[in-house]
Amino acid sequence: MERGLVLVVEDEPAIAELVALYLRRDGFGVHLESSGDAALAAVRTLSPVAVVLDVGLPGMNGIEVCRALRAAGDWTPVLFVTARDDEVDRLLGLELGADDYITKPFSPRELALRVRTVLRRSSGGVPDVLQVGSVRLDVSERRAFAGSDEVSLTSTEFGLLAHLMKHPRQVFSREQLLSAVWGYSSVAGTRTVDVHIAQLRAKFGALSPIRTVRGVGYSADAS
Repeated sequence: MERGLVLVVEDEPAIAELVALYLRRDGFGVHLESSGDAALAAVRTLSPVAVVLDVGLPGMNGIEVCRALRAAGDWTPVLFVTARDDEVDRLLGLELGADDYITKPFSPRELALRVRTVLRRSSGGVPDVLQVGSVRLDVSERRAFAGSDEVSLTSTEFGLLAHLMKHPRQVFSREQLLSAVWGYSSVAGTRTVDVHIAQLRAKFGALSPIRTVRGVGYSADAS
């Protein structure tokens, strides 16, 4: 359990046990729950390092669980597992503050990799303070500021913005950002980058340092 405890919320026992097996092989502790209400209680009592959350739970579904966590100010990294191969559902989950998603059927080895990647984004690896224009990131404390106002970010939003701000004025393609921040590369997944960019711009408003380079990608620029 040297990597920390992961909460797996899945109502299909066979899938839950398989996911748990691969996470344990990777050095994580695992706690299993099968309902949304139990998941919320487990997050409060166990303080997991990440939550693997099935969207299609009975009763309170995964999207409602994620919404409740974020509304309570809990930004524990969340990775959605969904059987719905539908972009609207996936983007809705990301806009609610999920950090990543994977679609059933999936490779449990890939899911474990995604969990490690989400946590790596939360662990720093950049200077203690990054600033572009009026936006400042305190990397050691995982805090973001627009001027004097603090802005709440998911670990993925923080990691994406930190990557751009670490290389000011450098333009990154969507594929480069997907590889650097999410830890995998897929042309089909580049829409995920656009969704997170849109969320960051919405949160920082006019102070957002993110610039679109049409036909190329994104950069962080104070001008």
